[in-house]
Amino acid sequence: MRLEKNATLVSTSVASLLVVMKMSIGILSGSIAVLASAIDSLLDLIVSLFNYFALHNAEKDPDDNFNYGRSKIEPLAAVVEGVVISLSALFILYEALLKIAHPREMDYMSESIVVMLLSIIITSLLVLFLNSVAKKTGNMVIRADALHYKTDIFSNGSVLLALGLVSFTGEELIDPILGVGIGIYMIYSAMPIIKEGILMLLDAALSQEDIKKITDIIESKKETTNYHNLQTRESGSHIFISVHVVFNVSISLYDAHLISDKLEIQLKGLFKNKKVHVLIHMDPYDDSEINEMEETY
Repeated sequence: MRLEKNATLVSTSVASLLVVMKMSIGILSGSIAVLASAIDSLLDLIVSLFNYFALHNAEKDPDDNFNYGRSKIEPLAAVVEGVVISLSALFILYEALLKIAHPREMDYMSESIVVMLLSIIITSLLVLFLNSVAKKTGNMVIRADALHYKTDIFSNGSVLLALGLVSFTGEELIDPILGVGIGIYMIYSAMPIIKEGILMLLDAALSQEDIKKITDIIESKKETTNYHNLQTRESGSHIFISVHVVFNVSISLYDAHLISDKLEIQLKGLFKNKKVHVLIHMDPYDDSEINEMEETY
């Protein structure tokens, strides 16, 4: 089983534990902040299950219906995760504003504090694990999951602070006011996840830094005279690179093919944690102007 899939199973297990802990004490105490954190953990569980499904299908081999595989399920999962975070944040905002308008007394303060403290410790360990997997694999789904749980650490810490302040001061409004802050922060943290996933679904080019590395390798080949039509895109754990490389007209097809093979190996070496697909079109002369004219007409 892929390391990424194992990571989603761990996330699912942890989210299940947190849901039971937080939901129980959230209902008993009447704390909006704790209940909001419980709902967030419930959505974490749903997202982790969806991520497992996404990664399971994304790794399937290409077939007659999906010639390029199903790797775009991964950015789709990231977008779904970002949307779920945003929706849960809106619900938290609603509940917080409702409690500000209609205050309710909180109970089980000591138990609530213990549960939130345990949640912070458990979630912190999970984030360390997910970050480690994300660095090893470069998988955006796991990276998004790690970011999601990282925001949970801050929100859980805020809830713990709010419970402490309410217990010390007796001011119940601290709880829903903090709930508003948590909701806004969750929406803010979800935006980059959604943006990155959408850009990948739209086949956005690689970063300028990565493109510079690619062009440096192409230009380092003395046997080539030029290149054009460089196109790049990323799809989940896959990277696609296509380019027209211009050779001297006198070079043999055999030699040009050998050079192209070496070039392909070097380009794949740039992204060691990704599955890189390189398509090199060998040109005996620079036909970039002709191609541009054909595209115009």
